[in-house]
Amino acid sequence: MAKEISPNQSKRSTAFELWMKAPNPMVTFFKTLDVTPLLRISKKKKLKFNMLFDYCIGKAAADIEEFYTLPVGDRLIQYDTIAVNTIVKNKEGEVSSCDILYNSNLREFNRDYLKYTAQVAETCENRDLTDSMVIGTSAITNTEIDGAVGMNSGIFNNPFMIWGRYRRKMFKSTLTVSFQFHHTQMDGAHAGRFLENLQKEIYNLKI
Repeated sequence: MAKEISPNQSKRSTAFELWMKAPNPMVTFFKTLDVTPLLRISKKKKLKFNMLFDYCIGKAAADIEEFYTLPVGDRLIQYDTIAVNTIVKNKEGEVSSCDILYNSNLREFNRDYLKYTAQVAETCENRDLTDSMVIGTSAITNTEIDGAVGMNSGIFNNPFMIWGRYRRKMFKSTLTVSFQFHHTQMDGAHAGRFLENLQKEIYNLKI
């Protein structure tokens, strides 16, 4: 469920006043993650790496209050749930967008991920969850990248993550990610906590 709230009644009231009309309210952090555990689980359990990573993204964000409030247009919207977006190559060879509702149950999240990405690939129609706060993602897996900065459209204010191909070195695999967020939604401390949570969730993932 999504509902409009008064900025004055939100913890983000000062940020709303400072950043909603700023020329560029988007901030981007970069972090290199150790994704070795995800690759091991992916191979051992025959689960998609991207699904596992999306699950960890959702779990890392779920206990951070700021993720549930988002500036939309000139309003502040509060959500009850979080979803993670993934880009799908459809049957026409183009890309479509697919939102997956975060579920703390990994088996159920995997079921939904497989079901809806297959559906989007077949129909070539985007799946948008407008009642959830969506974390956007884009995986450019055909190359290694050191970082990427998303666009500031003034319309799409959702947090957004971009990554390329992971790097292997000896017995460790790393992945550099960029995390873009709207300063009205959260401060650097919240974004840093999210990225720290993400690494912890990767290390702690159990199947």
